[in-house]
Amino acid sequence: MTVPDNDLRDLYQDLILDHGKHPRNFRVLPAANHEALGHNPLCGDKITLYVTTDDHGVIQDVGFQGSGCAISVASASMMTEMLKGKTAEEASRLFDYLHNACTGQPTDATGLDEDALDHIQALSGVRAYPIRVKCATLAWHTLQAALKDKKKVSTE
Repeated sequence: MTVPDNDLRDLYQDLILDHGKHPRNFRVLPAANHEALGHNPLCGDKITLYVTTDDHGVIQDVGFQGSGCAISVASASMMTEMLKGKTAEEASRLFDYLHNACTGQPTDATGLDEDALDHIQALSGVRAYPIRVKCATLAWHTLQAALKDKKKVSTE
């Protein structure tokens, strides 16, 4: 059964609103071994991301704190759920997929987690509003910085 476009759009909006109002993993991780501050100077969104990886580079836990619009907070919340158990390389592939989906570029989903792809698809609707792409990708840029032990990143 195919879901009509309007129903799918409503489902995605509900998912973003739910994560925006009730963010998951909105907390400091005292044992984090990676941390970065992300800032979108255009709209003022700020996020501090905390990541705990094991000796093999597998993400064990992710948390965030900060403030921003519903899309920024929802993206961070969804990202934290997607990343647990993933390697830095898998996280980078998800970032590439998200960025391409949000900017209307060709995407390759080969080998990516179906649940993660559904969440990314919900965020990819920002491509119709180019100014919001930075909102949807802020947490992901911050993740890339954290995993490379850069302390700050800006979407400027």
